[in-house]
Amino acid sequence: MKQLILLFSGLLIGGMAVAQDNALAANTDGGVKVVKDSRLDLLIKKQIYINTLAIRNQPGFRVQLISTNKRNEANDIKAKVMQLYPDYRTYLEYQPPYFKVRIGDFKSRDEATDFREKLSTNFPGAIFVVPAVINLSPEKEAGNEETN
Repeated sequence: MKQLILLFSGLLIGGMAVAQDNALAANTDGGVKVVKDSRLDLLIKKQIYINTLAIRNQPGFRVQLISTNKRNEANDIKAKVMQLYPDYRTYLEYQPPYFKVRIGDFKSRDEATDFREKLSTNFPGAIFVVPAVINLSPEKEAGNEETN
């Protein structure tokens, strides 16, 4: 009985192997034909585009204008800064219990210090340069490499 089962399973496995070889031989170029949706290529191209525009996080500096526990006051300062300096990104960060308004994405402390001096004319009070993880777009990064 055991011999009969072994013989039958051997024939079955051999038959399956031959069937797979016949399926591959049916393909004219001898390889495997892959059928995929054409929309996958569009998604891949779109993801590549998004990745090139992605913001890269790097260590750097920002200028902190205010640290307060009043959300309205922080929002007012942020709005004023955004109107006066639209070319710079402005951030409202919450580190309990304080709301902090920070501006800019500077690679060096010297750049941030120069900008702090410019801000001090419009915003009296303590303005600090603080280390932060900055958002640097690829265009700005490429522009800085060309000038150096």
